[in-house]
Amino acid sequence: MVAVPKRRARPAPEQTAPAEQPAPMALVPAVVVAALLVAAAVGGGLSLDWSARPAAQGGLGQCGTQTQLAPSLYTGPPPTCIDPHKTYGGTIVTTKGSISFVFLTSSTPETVNNFIVLATNGYFNGMKFFDAKSWVIESGDPFNNGRGGPGYTLPPEPPRSDDMWVPGSLGMARFPDGSISGSQFFILRDSWSGGDPTDVYNHFATITLGFDVASQLDQTDRILQVKVRRT
Repeated sequence: MVAVPKRRARPAPEQTAPAEQPAPMALVPAVVVAALLVAAAVGGGLSLDWSARPAAQGGLGQCGTQTQLAPSLYTGPPPTCIDPHKTYGGTIVTTKGSISFVFLTSSTPETVNNFIVLATNGYFNGMKFFDAKSWVIESGDPFNNGRGGPGYTLPPEPPRSDDMWVPGSLGMARFPDGSISGSQFFILRDSWSGGDPTDVYNHFATITLGFDVASQLDQTDRILQVKVRRT
């Protein structure tokens, strides 16, 4: 979590091993079951966009994660997929609208690479904004309660001397031991409560469009999709 918004960010609880996979169904029954599931989802008003693989431009669609151990759980941070000398942007599509931002690639290359790989693999789809305060909102937790993550942490990437936590800044949550969350991130909606922090939160992006949307989000809202691109 954010130190002030949530210095209490907690590590994910123990994960159970993936269940043994059942034998493949026969083709016709499988098609019938799939059709019934789609019909049920549409009938129940669920957004099929949550499970759709986000669109990625500039070859980013080939970015892959490390070995997956369980849903939303991996053996470690993803391999490098971006060019740290290039410029990247993204859009968070939420239930209240879209938020566009530019990545601060040169100062936080590992954090940007991690976020882009998770986004292109649909990691954030359907996640809630599990914590919403007047000055900050948080998301990126598969458990939607502030306790989950991808199974790994990120190295601290200290801000430059002239860096400022202005409204619209995106950063990564910190755990009590000082490690950086691998997926939980926050968006500042106002100045950092109590003044800019001295701890490192990997300031990895800044909103360029849609700040009004970020200002309206609450705990009933979700991320539908995160799109990324090389600009």
